[in-house]
Amino acid sequence: MALIQMLSEIFSFAFMVRAIVVGLLVSLCAALLGVNLVLKRYAMIGTGLSHVGFAAMAIAGVFDLAPLGVSMPVVVAAAFLLLRLNENNKIRGDSAVALVSTSSLAIGVIVVSMTTGLTLHICNVMFGSIFAMARADMYISVALSVVVLSLFVLFYKQLFAVTYDENFAKATGTRVEVYKSLLAILTAITVVLGMRMMGALLIASLTIFPALTAMRLCKRFLSVVITAAVVGVVCFFIGMLFSFGLDLPPGASVVGVNLVVFAVFSVIAIIKRGGIAA
Repeated sequence: MALIQMLSEIFSFAFMVRAIVVGLLVSLCAALLGVNLVLKRYAMIGTGLSHVGFAAMAIAGVFDLAPLGVSMPVVVAAAFLLLRLNENNKIRGDSAVALVSTSSLAIGVIVVSMTTGLTLHICNVMFGSIFAMARADMYISVALSVVVLSLFVLFYKQLFAVTYDENFAKATGTRVEVYKSLLAILTAITVVLGMRMMGALLIASLTIFPALTAMRLCKRFLSVVITAAVVGVVCFFIGMLFSFGLDLPPGASVVGVNLVVFAVFSVIAIIKRGGIAA
């Protein structure tokens, strides 16, 4: 009864409805893409892109520009840059992410330090805010989320091939660079959309946790993808309930729920292995 009352109260607020609708879609996108990113060891690219997004949104705040309009092209460009740096023999993997991430964060901090009156705005960007989702933002976010989901489903086989074995994919005629770029673009879009609620410091958790949680129990790629999608959506919704009921930051609440579910899946996996061994 208490849960029903809470749900009724939550859905009576327009800003909560907007946050939940967009959050569920973004969580689904992030969970699906996260499987590919984790398997290709690109898991931290979400963190790097979120820091780029922070710098872009800080600049947008200074010049009173639309945050999505500024951050989206900048973060997409950064995704391509990270992809190219990762293919560089001298700067690879986590080094490329660290280079872009720390540089962007520093630029954002410098921009903020040279201005006044942006403290609340930057706090929202860093840690997320359910109040930041305006009606226009919701329409744009829903449309872009649908595009991301549609492209993921449409090119599922190609993305799987590129993730599983690049060399084999090339040998079968798959345009590997095209689909790696597509993965980078879809990730960039998802990160920007999720930053408004999760914040720049926590948005990467939406791509990492569901995938790692699913991999505790599932072994086949499709089962991992489906489980990660369910885990991502459910954890977001439960996290929002905790956020509303206990007056907690939404991003931290969602990450907390993801952490608990990951721990539960890990314990179940250990028990299953122990049972098999016995």
